[in-house]
Amino acid sequence: MEIPLAVEAGATGIPEQAQDGDAGYDLVAQEECVLGPGGGRATVSAGIRLAIPAGFAGLVLPRSGLAARHGVTCINAPGLIDSGYRGVVRVALVNLDPHRAYVVRRGDRIAQLVIVPVEAARFVSTGDLPPSARGAGGFGSTGR
Repeated sequence: MEIPLAVEAGATGIPEQAQDGDAGYDLVAQEECVLGPGGGRATVSAGIRLAIPAGFAGLVLPRSGLAARHGVTCINAPGLIDSGYRGVVRVALVNLDPHRAYVVRRGDRIAQLVIVPVEAARFVSTGDLPPSARGAGGFGSTGR
């Protein structure tokens, strides 16, 4: 699938897979910022605009290494890019490390983009739902 992409003036780093066959395409920071310890956050430009085809969406997901090594993740994971959106892709980052600030530098890989198909749904009001094995069990109802 081809996705039209516009790179903002002065931006570097179009989305790329780290390895052939990877589902995610790395998004690269186009600006520097400091994420303070204990919840410091910022939205960071990836410097690109996309034209995702109708019937698909982009999901912005955390990079596992960034989360595991530094406690930095995407605050709204997954971030959703609708097919009709044409603005600059920005990544909402948060630093969960309670003691250390994290410096985001221009050129850092900060998140990954996954393109997924989206099925159109039509909701139909009904009095009763069909039964299921789980039923109405919610948070924690299936055990540890």
